[in-house]
Amino acid sequence: MRFPKKGASFDMEEVEREIMYAIEQGVNYFDTAYIYAGSEDALGKVLAKNQCREKIKIASKLPHYMINTLDDAKKIFEEECKRLRTDYIDYYLMHMLTDKKTWERLVGIGILEWLEDLRAQGRIRKIGFSYHGNSVEFIKLLEAYEWEFCQIQ
Repeated sequence: MRFPKKGASFDMEEVEREIMYAIEQGVNYFDTAYIYAGSEDALGKVLAKNQCREKIKIASKLPHYMINTLDDAKKIFEEECKRLRTDYIDYYLMHMLTDKKTWERLVGIGILEWLEDLRAQGRIRKIGFSYHGNSVEFIKLLEAYEWEFCQIQ
């Protein structure tokens, strides 16, 4: 689902109505990403205004294709938390991770240790990835780390 818009911006009144109705109906999982224009911020505003962060699980995604250094990843994560108005993310995914070579590059710059440290601190709860590739690379990625979850697209 995409949040409703009013012109070029989100219709925040309608966004709030939809999110709160979903929560009232038992929905407890919301998926967003750093690159989903305005999505993290809109969700964060509604959750903060209605003081209901603890009622749901949030999944968000680190865009590996925008990361050259560990500092890039740290900056993006902190920005995501700020947008979402939370100090933790329940399900944190490497966004569109499609091959083992990319994962090895990320491990090489310290992403794995950093993610595990964030998990130990309670800043993320589960480490995973979203996958858009072929089955051969999927198996390689599954064997490269003890992932806690995966979104298969």
